[in-house]
Amino acid sequence: MDFYTLIQTIDTFIWGPPLIILLVGTGIFLTCRLHLIQVFKLPLAMKLILTAKNKGSGDISSFKALCLAMSATIGTGNIVGVATAIAVGGPGAIFWMWVSAFFGMATKYAEGLLAIKFRSKDEIGQVAGGPMYYIELGLGKKFRPLAILFAVFTILVAFFGIGTFAQVNAIVDSMQISFGVPIYITDIVLTLLVGIIIFGGLKSIARAATAIVPFMAVLYFVTCFSILILHITEIPAAIMLIIDSAFNGHAALGGFAGSTMMMAMQNGIARGVFCNESGLGSAPIAAAAAKTNWPAEQGLISMTGTFIDTLFICTMTGTTLILTGEWAGTHAGAAMTNAAFSYDYGTVGGIILTVSLILFAFTTILGWNYYGERACQYLFGIKGIVPYRIIFTILVASGAYLELQSIWVLADIVNGLMAIPNLIALLGLSGVIVAETKKYFDHLKNNQL
Repeated sequence: MDFYTLIQTIDTFIWGPPLIILLVGTGIFLTCRLHLIQVFKLPLAMKLILTAKNKGSGDISSFKALCLAMSATIGTGNIVGVATAIAVGGPGAIFWMWVSAFFGMATKYAEGLLAIKFRSKDEIGQVAGGPMYYIELGLGKKFRPLAILFAVFTILVAFFGIGTFAQVNAIVDSMQISFGVPIYITDIVLTLLVGIIIFGGLKSIARAATAIVPFMAVLYFVTCFSILILHITEIPAAIMLIIDSAFNGHAALGGFAGSTMMMAMQNGIARGVFCNESGLGSAPIAAAAAKTNWPAEQGLISMTGTFIDTLFICTMTGTTLILTGEWAGTHAGAAMTNAAFSYDYGTVGGIILTVSLILFAFTTILGWNYYGERACQYLFGIKGIVPYRIIFTILVASGAYLELQSIWVLADIVNGLMAIPNLIALLGLSGVIVAETKKYFDHLKNNQL
């Protein structure tokens, strides 16, 4: 058995029915306990992005914390991941992305809330938080082994999953295909930029994320939206294709190999988690740094990340692939999305896609460096931060020379392992989540009265 076959077998086992049930089931459970908070409180959550008072003991504003979290979530998964999911699972994979995102919003809310509720300070006075802290402080000291397990998996994801290889590979390939830049030149420049920013610490990373994330999200959204407008009469048929394929699978067409309902569900949910990271436990590490005294307030702001990432950006990508017919073509990964962008806009569309992909991937590298660093600090203290940054930078430099197919499977494996301890904690602390939610909305109600 070769290496790829081995990791593919492991990936299929990890992302089998048990984890999918745990992942979506946790979202459904929290949705019920929180009375559809992702529906009824979404307008308030969107408003808080820009109106939160930022009064609290955190290190950065709530908006910067959201941008830091979204810098990690909006990445190649929104471009390459969606294309990969559709290539394997068919158009129906998009529907299961929607399902995972809808219930994932409740999960992301709970993660953001617990991040503030159980955060603490490290040796140099910086805020430290995330699942490893709410596992240990919320569930109790006897669950510390679970917190350690989460921290170890977080570092593995930062080193070998979402954080480095998939992003670096996407950047160097895009620069070579679109602009003819040799891989080694892109790799050197990228490594230097990453090193300069991450060695500047949290505020350096947050500044970069705040400057890049809003611009790249708007650029990508506007481009996709303009393609949708050009094919507006075909949108109803595309939606019907997505829904039908989600439950009936899809026969082979063009370069597409055909799919079943289980393939659509597995790839849609797995790529949905890869994109929005709901349930993964990564976003609360960033949320913990927000300046707020209300856990539920940051929970609401965190929840918008999943809404923007999957229900907007991933949907735009998937619909564009279907409307242009490129989902059934001979291309794969970023090349498929590039072909879709070039379908109506030619070279200009390809350039916009390349710029978006580079920005998405670059900010994801920065965000996941921070996540891994916080996990490393939890395990080893501040003395582990500099060695971690050095290793991370070396891995960024080496990521350009690895095989893309293996990278995505490896990323899926470590993502799934990371989610398990976090989901256990969310279920175990659901009572705290409900109590804090009630306290916050009672506070808002009393202030209005």
